[in-house]
Amino acid sequence: MGLNGETGKERRAAAPEEVLASLKSGAGGLSGAEAADRLRRFGRNEVKETKENPVLKFLKRYWGPMPWLLEFAMALTLILRHYAEGALIFALLTVNAGIGFLQSQNSRKAVELLKKRLRIRAKVLRDGRWILKDAKELVPGDVVKLKLGDLVPVDVFVLHGELSVDASALTGESLPRELRTADAAYSGSIVRRGDATGVVVKTGARTYFGKTISLVQTARPKSRQQELMFGIVKYMMVLGVAASVLVSGYAIFLHRDIFSILSLITVFLIGAVPVALPAVTTIVQAVGALGLSKKGVLVTRLDSIEDAASIDVFCFDKTGTVTQNRLTVAECRAFAPYGAEQVLKLAALASREEEMDAIDTAILRDAKARGLRLDGCRRLSYLPFSPAKKRTEAVVEIEGEKYRVAKGAPQVLWKLCGPLSPRIKTEAENAADEFSARGCRTIAVAVRADGEGGRFRPAGLLALSDPPRRDSGAMIQKIKALGIRPLMLTGDSLAIAREIAGQVGIGDRIRRAEELKGLSHAEQIALIDGSDGFAEVYPEDKFQIVRLLQDEGHRVGMTGDGVNDAPALKQAELGTAVSGATDVAKASAGVVLTKPGLSEIIDTIAVSRQTYQRMLTWVLNKVTKVVEVVVLFTAGYFWLHTMLISLLGMSLLVFANDFVTMSIATDRVVATKSPNSWKMKSIVPASALLGILFALEDLFVVFVGLSFFHLA
Repeated sequence: MGLNGETGKERRAAAPEEVLASLKSGAGGLSGAEAADRLRRFGRNEVKETKENPVLKFLKRYWGPMPWLLEFAMALTLILRHYAEGALIFALLTVNAGIGFLQSQNSRKAVELLKKRLRIRAKVLRDGRWILKDAKELVPGDVVKLKLGDLVPVDVFVLHGELSVDASALTGESLPRELRTADAAYSGSIVRRGDATGVVVKTGARTYFGKTISLVQTARPKSRQQELMFGIVKYMMVLGVAASVLVSGYAIFLHRDIFSILSLITVFLIGAVPVALPAVTTIVQAVGALGLSKKGVLVTRLDSIEDAASIDVFCFDKTGTVTQNRLTVAECRAFAPYGAEQVLKLAALASREEEMDAIDTAILRDAKARGLRLDGCRRLSYLPFSPAKKRTEAVVEIEGEKYRVAKGAPQVLWKLCGPLSPRIKTEAENAADEFSARGCRTIAVAVRADGEGGRFRPAGLLALSDPPRRDSGAMIQKIKALGIRPLMLTGDSLAIAREIAGQVGIGDRIRRAEELKGLSHAEQIALIDGSDGFAEVYPEDKFQIVRLLQDEGHRVGMTGDGVNDAPALKQAELGTAVSGATDVAKASAGVVLTKPGLSEIIDTIAVSRQTYQRMLTWVLNKVTKVVEVVVLFTAGYFWLHTMLISLLGMSLLVFANDFVTMSIATDRVVATKSPNSWKMKSIVPASALLGILFALEDLFVVFVGLSFFHLA
């Protein structure tokens, strides 16, 4: 074991002395000089990021298929000394570059917010005394103190003490983790109870939290808007170049001079470029985003509006997304002579709200919801939960009689009760097995008269679970009705995942994420296609599953609320941060829900499909007009041996047509009932046929004008 290689499992299996020795540290921590040396060697507790020069980023917007066409056309206009047309084309290039540059700035938000999460102060032992240091200056081998409310800033090996940590935002697990000596506390967890001393084992990008940051940096959402633009420009470029070559060849045959030929080429190139495409796309998506904002959906990445129209798989995080991320008492099993209300009342007396413990809070909330009154009951003393004892105890007075009440892990409380009767033993085992199969945490309750000594008497069992949101089941059915396949991804256990997936209608084919490991790419795809969800997943697993689906040609949506969801949220075509999500999740997502529940996802998909219809209308119109113009002026040149329009006239015609048709962004359209996709091989031929028909109509008008009205 050393400073840079050990895993969390290896550390938990080691003794504190071994870990300290492997880190070349001690119970007294590091000296200031040694810490400074390690800071130079290992770097600060932060994620280094290579920042690209914004000027270079902006200039890159002038590089690409559409800019190339416009730049070539601009060069030709300057050669021909048509400076006004050249300036007009340059202005358009700059406007399009500016739109793209401004949209790209949002992609850096997630990493910045993740890095800010590490900007906290920690209590560290240096030179034999406790001091407060910026968490960014922590190094492997530092001895640190963790207490209630602390955000764990590094990966820590617990030397001594006991903690209850909330890792739901990090791992997706809904239940708190109980840590004691030789356990690992991961960066990004929040201490909910207890205090402990530990040694730092990993910092910065090497921590569990830091690896999530690295994943967010590497996530590259596949923008269908970029694919659309490239597809349109590719077809238009082929058409424009073909017409230019054809007409130029004929011009050479007619012995035209080089400047006339260059002018012809420029006319066709300008006519073929969809100059307003970036602006139209932005306007159409902005209209959709404005409509969504009125329904409680905030759009942080405009591309996601159009991308969402083609989604055919939607990955749902469980905790806080499908479920409430709040423990509740799902069931109470009482052992005679006690009743269910008595068991819950005893459990409430053995709970304390001040502890801010998820289990205590759930029991007290349920007791209040059921109207249980604790009048006539008085708590005389209270022993809080600890990972070592695995129970809470309270001495209470009920109607003048004193009792000692305990609640905790069944196997611990049954030892306090001594040998159970065959009847109670059978009931307890059956109930515990049933609760476990349903993915519930089982809490036992026992009681005895205080002052008499002797053994406790089993009172009953409580099943605690994180229930689904009320609208989750209906939303899943609506998602299916829209032709989208739901897939649940959760960090919770297989039993919990199966129970929740079954309750909301996702399905029961739930597997462990580890089953994907060691398989070939084809086998991984087959396993995902044959599953309704995965349990015990880590951030890298969610990210990998989204990537695998995209590699197979699927368009993927993803919901989430925690740090662990951030990489997958950014990678997905439609990353959706639910209400109450962490800042990290919100910054990584394409859309953010501001209201509880998931019904707004249906609105988002509907608006995205309406956006697609508007874009489809504009693209059909644009391709039709381009084909019409190219065919008309090509045929006209072969017929009349002269270009029917000047270079300036073509520029004005293109700009007028493109920007007037921006009004399509507000057209009234109807969303489809199935996912949309840009099938350019169907769209272009259909538009080309219309364009040719319009061109023939135009040529007929020219023929009539020349033959019957003798127009020159």
